[in-house]
Amino acid sequence: MLRVDSYPTHEYEGVKLRVGKPMPFGATIVSGGVNFSVFSKGAVSCSLLLYHRHEEKPFVEIPFREEFRIGNVFSMIVYDLDYEDIEYAYRFDGPNDFRQGYWFDKTKALVDPYARALTGRDVWGAALDKDMRLPPFRSRILLDDFDWQGDKPLETLVNDLIVYEMHVRGFTADPSSGVKFPGTFAAITEKIPYIKELGVNCVELLPIYEYDEFENWRYTSDGKTRLLNYWGYSTVGFFAPKSGLAATGKFGMQADELKTLVRTLHKNGIEVILDVVFNHTAEGNENGPYISFRGIDNNIYYMLTPEGYYYNFSGCGNTLNCNNPIVRNMILDCLRYWASDYHIDGFRFDLATILGRNQDGSPMTNPPLLENLAFDPVLGKCKLIAEAWDAGGLYQVGSFPSWGRWMEWNGKYRDDVRKFLKGEPGVSWLVAQDMCGSPHVYNPRYRGNCASVNFITCHDGFTLMDIFSYNGKNNYANGENNNDGSNDNISWDCWVPGFDEGQVQALRQKMVKNALTILMLSHGVPMLLSGDEFGNSQGGNNNAYCQDNPTGWLDWNDKDKNQEIFRFARRVISLRKAHECLRSPKIPRWRNSNDYPVISYHGVQPWNVDYSGRIFAVMFAGDDDFVYVALNMHWEGQTFYPPALPEQFEWTLYEYTEMNLAKSERIDGDFYTAPRSAVILVSRKKEK
Repeated sequence: MLRVDSYPTHEYEGVKLRVGKPMPFGATIVSGGVNFSVFSKGAVSCSLLLYHRHEEKPFVEIPFREEFRIGNVFSMIVYDLDYEDIEYAYRFDGPNDFRQGYWFDKTKALVDPYARALTGRDVWGAALDKDMRLPPFRSRILLDDFDWQGDKPLETLVNDLIVYEMHVRGFTADPSSGVKFPGTFAAITEKIPYIKELGVNCVELLPIYEYDEFENWRYTSDGKTRLLNYWGYSTVGFFAPKSGLAATGKFGMQADELKTLVRTLHKNGIEVILDVVFNHTAEGNENGPYISFRGIDNNIYYMLTPEGYYYNFSGCGNTLNCNNPIVRNMILDCLRYWASDYHIDGFRFDLATILGRNQDGSPMTNPPLLENLAFDPVLGKCKLIAEAWDAGGLYQVGSFPSWGRWMEWNGKYRDDVRKFLKGEPGVSWLVAQDMCGSPHVYNPRYRGNCASVNFITCHDGFTLMDIFSYNGKNNYANGENNNDGSNDNISWDCWVPGFDEGQVQALRQKMVKNALTILMLSHGVPMLLSGDEFGNSQGGNNNAYCQDNPTGWLDWNDKDKNQEIFRFARRVISLRKAHECLRSPKIPRWRNSNDYPVISYHGVQPWNVDYSGRIFAVMFAGDDDFVYVALNMHWEGQTFYPPALPEQFEWTLYEYTEMNLAKSERIDGDFYTAPRSAVILVSRKKEK
């Protein structure tokens, strides 16, 4: 066996070094030093730049010796480094041939693709110096010594999930949040009692990988407001949590702060899903900056046309070449790292159809990356959620390759439900299907019971209150002349002839409650946009990607202003959790023990439904409970007759969206439902 001591130690400008280990990639602390390993197929040489923290120039630039390269990997161990005081970067030299996709430039200092932490944007929005310059991103060395106190991913059953989508900064950045460190991981930890009070059991975080909030930044026309890359869908470092989202980021402690959040959420029974962006990077198009991949192996990491230009299926200038084996392995390594080192419970993949495109951009029948993710041993119990479309026009809702593992954001559910709520005729049948898990979209035999992630709103689009407050988008504050954002919102401002302002506001609140009723009483996995539970508004902006200001932040005063919406949201979430018949069953079946269909559809008369109108009802039947919801989106009131129950049960009123408070009163026979309203009945056993 070869002894480590048999490798010679070299010295370069006073720094001791030795041949390194090619795996794992990145910077890894080893006995006495740090192992640096980086891949490049096209480079002819590479050097390692070492900086003292926050210093502009490196104190040493070490070329990798020829014997330090094995295959296409450069690796070396550097000894006697104070890793807490060190930042590092790489330079690569090689051909520069645009048509062949080679962009090597030995003057560029590049970020390590596998860096576990980055510096450069340590405090949110505070990176500009007096000359309006930004410090460069640099890689940092991270020691993983966090005490998890026995924590592990929760592995909550998919059919029990209630997902709550939030932006880490926007959730608490507004002073009304009342937290100590607004807009940070620590602030979410402080808000966990609120999340528990609401009743959701899974938070889905918008991108928390390192990104540049100053990417394409500008002032508004009045020069008073900065428009930033607020959402963060433009990754700089896939393995690094964003420092600017941590109260301790300026101290380099962002990793521990995020882990503390995950650990505390888990202690409270709440899972964590990350919104991940593997479809493109922050390097942009042909005119974009050198940050990392472009200067390391441009023609491996990006999809290129035969002429050397970037394919742009992401709409953001470039497209990551996900099914190249090198890139595929990086993505797998990254997700394994987050699952193992951060105990993340699942991932939502932005523009996920890109992950199924071949290296020439064409859709693949059996994409190897998606299959690898579905069957990966480490990710075996992680939730995998696809946004099953991309900016190149590939739309795969219902047909995304799944292997029984992938769930999808169900955009068809969103559109069907919005049309029904708005009062459009002829969509009742679609919404009825949507409420039983969308079997018309996802064949349960092949996709399981929870392929559909049901949502009516998400970060990208109107909030729930704005769907019922605006007929069209109001994005002028974004500085793009209202040309950005979707024009197809299926919204309605609730102005009814003869209504005064108070009646309009009451109708809007009722419509929000109608939407929450359908969402929480649908089989599949419900996803609620943070703030919708108390009527948060973005002033009609349906593309607040650049609004790091009250437009994009939650106003917690709305919780007091719209107490009825919040009360109702808690009630329907509690109802879903209390009744297994409202969640997709673990073992599919057609009828319950009382010989009732587990899901049945009705009109105003039981067992008789007319799908051509704006009215229908659904009954969910468990072995020991029944839940019935009557949905009337017509502008006239209706009288419904619920189905008869087994003789030991009776119907009671659970909620009525027309009323401010529901009473647990017995319903005997028919009941009246006001215009554009919903009634929820639950069964109870008769008193003997």
